[in-house]
Amino acid sequence: MERWALISGLYGDLDLYEQIQRDLSTQRGIESLFVLGDLISSERNCDALLSRLRKPKRNDLKPDCIYGWWEEQLLAECGYRGERNAEALRLERGEDAIQALLTAVDPGHAEWLASLQFGFIELDCALMHGSSADVADQLTPTRSPLILLDRLTRLKVNRLFTARCGEQFRIELTGGSMASRVQDLSGEHQQEHTVPKRSVIGIGKGASYTIYTPANDHLEFRTIGERNTATHARGQGFA
Repeated sequence: MERWALISGLYGDLDLYEQIQRDLSTQRGIESLFVLGDLISSERNCDALLSRLRKPKRNDLKPDCIYGWWEEQLLAECGYRGERNAEALRLERGEDAIQALLTAVDPGHAEWLASLQFGFIELDCALMHGSSADVADQLTPTRSPLILLDRLTRLKVNRLFTARCGEQFRIELTGGSMASRVQDLSGEHQQEHTVPKRSVIGIGKGASYTIYTPANDHLEFRTIGERNTATHARGQGFA
C-alpha cells in the first residue's frame, strides 16, 4: 500500500536530512517524499543540502520540493518577487539576518529555488507550506474552523497538509452546514450549504515528520529517535 512521507524545516541541515532518509529506508511502502518548504535558513550554509536535494544519491527516496517562507524571503531579496526586499524577514529579524541568508545560499541555487511550486495537489489532498491563502499563513489547532474551511475550499480538497506552524496535529471539520442570507433587489434569499468531512493536518518540522497512507487515510506522526504512534484526530464542528 503506497505511503507518503512529508517533511519540512530542514533549514539547510544535511545531517538531519540523511537521518530522515535512513529512517524512511526502514519503513515499507513509502513511495513519495514531499518536502514542504523551509529547505534553507540563515543559520548555516545550505549549499550541501540543496545540492543533495537537486541531485539525490542512488539510494535516496527522491524528494519533491516546494518553496516555503525562507525560500520566499531569499527570492524576494534577490529580485525574483519584484522589488529586492525581503520585508517580512527584515521586520522579524533585522538586516543581519538578510545578509546571513544571502551568505548561506550560493546564487547558483536561486534559479532552482525560483522554479519550485507553491504547492501540490495529490488525489484529494493539498500539500503546502502555509495554506492556499499565503506561504506565511500559520494554521494551528486553535484557528477558527471557518478559516480552516476557507483554506480547504479555495482548493476544493478534503485534506490540507501544512507545515508553516511547525506543529504535528490533525483537525477534522465534521460534516455540517452553513446558512447564508443574500439581500438583493428582489428581496432576501436564504441558502444552506452542506459541508463534507474534511481535515487540516500539521506535518511538523525538522526531525518531526508525517507518514500518510492515501488509500485508508491513515496518519502517523514520527520523530527521529523517539517512539512513534498513529494519530487520533481532534474534531471541530460548526453549523
